[in-house]
Amino acid sequence: MSDRSELTVVHLMRHGEVHNPDGVLYGRRDGFHLSELGRQMADRVAEHLATRDITHVVASPLERAQETAAPVAKSHGLTLDTDDRLIEAANVFEGKTFGVGDGALRQPANWKYLTNPFRPSWGEPYVDQVVRMMGALTAARDAARGHEAVCVSHQLPIWIVRSFVERRRLWHDPRRRQCTLASLTSFTFQGDRIVSVGYSEPARDLVPAHLLAGAKPVKGASKAFGA
Repeated sequence: MSDRSELTVVHLMRHGEVHNPDGVLYGRRDGFHLSELGRQMADRVAEHLATRDITHVVASPLERAQETAAPVAKSHGLTLDTDDRLIEAANVFEGKTFGVGDGALRQPANWKYLTNPFRPSWGEPYVDQVVRMMGALTAARDAARGHEAVCVSHQLPIWIVRSFVERRRLWHDPRRRQCTLASLTSFTFQGDRIVSVGYSEPARDLVPAHLLAGAKPVKGASKAFGA
């Protein structure tokens, strides 16, 4: 039985920038690695966390997540574990360019996938993402009881599980996600219960300006929960 007063912190880290010159939606596809800038982001976060009490590091099985987690694991002398539940959300548009006027939205055959933004109809249901991400979060908490863990995942699953914990609706405007490249969304547990959620961007100065422009602050950037 866990100590109910024991504090454990689990950091959900988004991977760094990916080498993607064709601008495709890579999703769960293999073969997409960090760019040189992405590797710099991963190193920056490892430096930021170097003095923290990290005892467990785990990542999504995708290359970009594994490569982002590696410097953190190395700096703490830890073996990098893999948890399939941290993987990117499934999406029917993987491998395509996706945007207004330049790709998948122009093809009538794809319009059937855009009928329900609340589920969403084009990919893995938000509720399913909550279930698997909460499972990964709980497993990391248990592996790092009384210490800290780092779990490297992807923007949408991180944002969805944060929205769930902070009791926001799961459907949302993607432009308003507060989860930039190499950011940390940090869940503090007291015993088994989440008591606060924090957010930080250790590599913010490395993130291209056009990516920062769309990410707007949201209520709960650092939020504590009552008993």
